[in-house]
Amino acid sequence: MSPPDAGLLSLNTATTRKQWSLAQAVAGCARHGIRGIAPWRDQLHEMGIQPAAHAIRGNGLTVTGLCRGGMFPAADAAGREAAIDDNLRAVDEAHALGARCLVLVVGGLPEGSKDIAGAREQVRDGIAAILPHSRQAGIPLAIEALHPMYAADRACINTLGQALDLCDALDPRNEGGLGVAVDVYHVWWDPQLERQIERAGKARLLAFHICDWLVPTRDLLNDRGMMGDGVIDLPRIRSWMQHAGYAGFHEVEIFSELDWWRRDPDQVLETCKERHQRFC
Repeated sequence: MSPPDAGLLSLNTATTRKQWSLAQAVAGCARHGIRGIAPWRDQLHEMGIQPAAHAIRGNGLTVTGLCRGGMFPAADAAGREAAIDDNLRAVDEAHALGARCLVLVVGGLPEGSKDIAGAREQVRDGIAAILPHSRQAGIPLAIEALHPMYAADRACINTLGQALDLCDALDPRNEGGLGVAVDVYHVWWDPQLERQIERAGKARLLAFHICDWLVPTRDLLNDRGMMGDGVIDLPRIRSWMQHAGYAGFHEVEIFSELDWWRRDPDQVLETCKERHQRFC
């Protein structure tokens, strides 16, 4: 398979969050010729929404996604309402940045609960509550399925099929504004992945996150690998995405307490560029 278009590389700022502020990440992307960026909301709030939007636009960057909304399940009605309010704010922030989507990490079990079916119902209801506002703002919602190891605390939607079932339930006529973010770290193992990517199609494939799965993995949250250092068949998954109609950015998202967060961030970006061409 031929190398990907280098112009489709995007930096999810989780990859450099321990070394760089958002302002530094924007400048770093511009310096290294990386045309996409995906900020996290905590760093966005630290910089300020309008200064961030001005810097991103001034450097000619595309906001491939804003991380993150979601975290809908809660133990009581007040908590669920607070989550919805926060997601409405997240939609407005994504709109201010001109983001291509708002990524939803949907949330796990409420504290003290063992009812995962109930948590999934709360996720469905939460997305339904914010979908009209996101459509009005022109910000698609990208449901990100997380690996099953996160079902209890981060996301009770754990396969691409489950995420697409939610899309079909809330947007049965595929009218737009709701889709999925395919993160290889979370879904590479799924024997239904190719079929579900094809099922999603161009309309529902909103984001593509890349990294690698290390063997052994020393920390299940903060030990993602750089592309080429692990066992994920990235070219194969990329080919499935392209065949299904996805033509968007390839967003490098690496949480790496023991390795990449300890390196010079300029070196990290150079490595991202080189590995994107060699291993994706």
